[in-house]
Amino acid sequence: MNPIFSVLLFSLVAGLALAEKSDYCLSEIVRSDERIRSHGYPTETHEVTTEDGYVLTLFRIPYSHKLKNQNEKRPPILLQHGLFSNSDCFLCSGPDNSLAYLLADAGYDVWLGNARGNIYSRNNVLISLNSHKFWHFDWHEIGTIDIPAMIDYILADTGYDQIHYAGHSQGTTVYLVMLSERPEYNALIKSGHMLAPCAFFEHGTSFIFNALGPLVGTPGGIWNQLLVDTELIPHNNLVNRLVDNSCHLSNSICNNAFIMFANGGYVNANASSMSVLIETHPAGSSSNQGIHYLQLWKSLKFRQYDWGTKKNNELYGQDLPPDYDLRKITAPTHLYSSNNDALCGPEDVKTLVANFPHLKEDYHVPVQSFNHLDFIIARNMKELVNDPVIERINSYEDF
Repeated sequence: MNPIFSVLLFSLVAGLALAEKSDYCLSEIVRSDERIRSHGYPTETHEVTTEDGYVLTLFRIPYSHKLKNQNEKRPPILLQHGLFSNSDCFLCSGPDNSLAYLLADAGYDVWLGNARGNIYSRNNVLISLNSHKFWHFDWHEIGTIDIPAMIDYILADTGYDQIHYAGHSQGTTVYLVMLSERPEYNALIKSGHMLAPCAFFEHGTSFIFNALGPLVGTPGGIWNQLLVDTELIPHNNLVNRLVDNSCHLSNSICNNAFIMFANGGYVNANASSMSVLIETHPAGSSSNQGIHYLQLWKSLKFRQYDWGTKKNNELYGQDLPPDYDLRKITAPTHLYSSNNDALCGPEDVKTLVANFPHLKEDYHVPVQSFNHLDFIIARNMKELVNDPVIERINSYEDF
């Protein structure tokens, strides 16, 4: 067997097998706040408890030590990670390239969110982590509950009336869910920035769609029943060390461990950024999040979770789950997409644009090889993505 696939397969199997037995310790990894502090930036850690009991960790860079602007106007911005990820994705390329640091140095109050179920948000005041009920959620709940709770907390803490938002991958999906399902939050968004926007998947070319879509993309199948409400690809020390050691042994294994999922090659990838990312990735998620995405690929729709006809009627009052109504999104929103994205590619972004009547901008990264993960680990992401994002955010402010 190809050694790359061997590492990935072992990581997945070992991770699932040890999910309930491995009580990994956050003290053994470099946390987001420690990473921020190591570069000289001030940092704070905040906890937000959602209406259904999940305790979410927010890391904050309140100001820039370079600007010493702690007594000046600092508009807040929330950065939200993708699937299997956490706040480290906006930090892993260091102060010169990562969006979180660049925004702090541009004068913003930067908040880094962590969705329920990842390594920084694994507590619930009502449910045990070891219960399947803990994992009974998908990105719909992250969009309708977690992100609104974060926004409410940040605005209350900072005293601002509006917040900027930037998300990558699933971080874009939950933004679309929030503003379509809870449209009152449109008024709280000063500007939204979607990196690798994910809503429609008809043209996705990643192997993951054809490999797993037929198995779990339709409700009721045996694989669907086995996987629902479980932790998917959890982070634990054994798998973490295995992948980390593989990176030291072979850049090819390290590169492909991530690129196999997202596809598209690694011509732009920064190997150092990838090594840092692997320290806390995969970060844990509910299996329902992945299943929901595969349902979208199967149905060609951007809609709520499909539980099967009987439960759909109980929950939604109809046989099929309802579509998310993108017409309800009125907050000024910018898309940033790339041609080589195998998960959320250009044809599917076109579908999103066609169904998004109030979209502010559809920006395309001007490099053909730029892929889904390049938005957070590319050597050239500052010039191609982060600088344009900050330029657009600045246009909403009067510094």
